[in-house]
Amino acid sequence: MKKYVSIDIGGTAMKYGIISENGEILRRSERKTESHKGGPSILKKVIEIAENFAETEEISGICISTAGMVDTKKGEIFHAAPLIPNYTGTNFKGTLEERFHIPCEVENDVNCAGLAEAVSGTAMGTKISLMLTIGTGIGGSIVVDGEVFHGFSGSACEVGYMHMLGSDFQTLGAASILTRKVAKWKNESAETWNGYHIFEEAKKGDGLCIRAIDEMCDVLGLGIANICYVINPEIVVLGGGIMAQEEFLKQRIENGVEKYLISSIASRTRIAFAKHRNDAGMLGAFYHFCNCRKLQEMNAR
Repeated sequence: MKKYVSIDIGGTAMKYGIISENGEILRRSERKTESHKGGPSILKKVIEIAENFAETEEISGICISTAGMVDTKKGEIFHAAPLIPNYTGTNFKGTLEERFHIPCEVENDVNCAGLAEAVSGTAMGTKISLMLTIGTGIGGSIVVDGEVFHGFSGSACEVGYMHMLGSDFQTLGAASILTRKVAKWKNESAETWNGYHIFEEAKKGDGLCIRAIDEMCDVLGLGIANICYVINPEIVVLGGGIMAQEEFLKQRIENGVEKYLISSIASRTRIAFAKHRNDAGMLGAFYHFCNCRKLQEMNAR
């Protein structure tokens, strides 16, 4: 049985493990990303992870999911937010293939999450799916017939930057806006509030917390509707830590979508929540790796 190292590089943590050729996660672990140390430090950690696994396992490939915009052919970061200094230009594929003499494939983390949901998650069996991850920002991914749609220059579905209401989608609708709003309205420090605390208070009937959540869901509804007008997905899958509050959020987001999306489209667009959660990046990186291998085999014939 072939085994693969899969690494999911997030802004805070790196989740990694061994995945079998059947897509089963055999081993998993986690370590801090330490984003502030920059791209060279992250590349060094990825090499260390692969080396440690290679000491005890026969590895057939390395699969990477990462924050930032990715040139999937080169396996290189071509744009990254300031959260990770000196990340732009980091070439995982070339470096790891030269060092370990096995194939390596790299994909953006939200694309990996969307692919994981399309292949074996909530969107399994659909032809066109939209994945949104709601966290500090908002990320998006489109999967068509089991393959990520990258657009012309590899930056399709960067929906967080979408202009809305005099601002942009992620500034208005990301989970991070909740803490700032609630703290401001209550004249308290933002450090005393987090998403979990806000939802717990909302469930107890706190009017300001409920109002902040309702405003966020309305923005999400508007953003989702605008995207649906363009790509007409069969399903919209919502992920990110805050989406663990599915019971509290689902109806509110659906109401927001129905408010802004004409009924003939809304009635045929399903809103669902991600299945894989913490495993999405690792699984999606593996599925991306498999898609790349299949394409190369087809081209070689």
